[in-house]
Amino acid sequence: MKRLVALVIAVVALTAPAATEAGGGPTVFAAASLTQVFPKIDKSARFSFAGSDQLALQIQQGAPADVYAAASPKYPQLLYHQGLLRKPVVFATNKLIVLVPRSNPGRIKSVYGLTRSGLKIVVGDASVPIGVYTKQILDTLGITAGVTKNVVSRETDVKGIVAKVALGEADAGFVYATDAKPVASKTKIVRVPDWAQPPIRYQLAIVKASDHQAAAKRFVARVVSKAGRRTLAMAGFGLPRAPR
Repeated sequence: MKRLVALVIAVVALTAPAATEAGGGPTVFAAASLTQVFPKIDKSARFSFAGSDQLALQIQQGAPADVYAAASPKYPQLLYHQGLLRKPVVFATNKLIVLVPRSNPGRIKSVYGLTRSGLKIVVGDASVPIGVYTKQILDTLGITAGVTKNVVSRETDVKGIVAKVALGEADAGFVYATDAKPVASKTKIVRVPDWAQPPIRYQLAIVKASDHQAAAKRFVARVVSKAGRRTLAMAGFGLPRAPR
């Protein structure tokens, strides 16, 4: 049994997302779509960016996170009801777009064009928020079957989708609107109709087992502060009327 426990701990350590060292602040596990903006809000924090589901699993297995931020309420609410998080708050919103290479080899002009045969499309895995949101949009538009036949890869976080499109390895991919700015020189945007957009709400919460409660509280306070909300807005995120 001791060997089994040791093996599990070793696997968790090996598969945990690598943290970005940035001083002596809290350790923040955050959705990959927050990679560009969170370090601007708090330079003292140490960040681990990955898919929301992967991060939730790491926290369930005892990874040393102080704050958890996800791209949907699903996993924060799950961990909250499991007694692992303090009450989550909504701090940002987003929208989905279709990202295509700047040369647009697939000649994609609308989301409906993604059903054309021969295209290579990248989407998020069904276990992560970007994959769930994409499925909701396709169902709403009535093009799920037509697009699915062109899917060549299902990525575990949104950065994988962005990378494949920016490198020209795919004709298109569904990503968050905020992911387009860092690769604007290599990509173009195809809009998704507003009426088809699912509600995308980001939540964050303090991990109850954290040994750095004060630092975690300060981080959350920075995110929901006027300055934090302004930084999120400048990065393209939408904002809830008030943190909840």
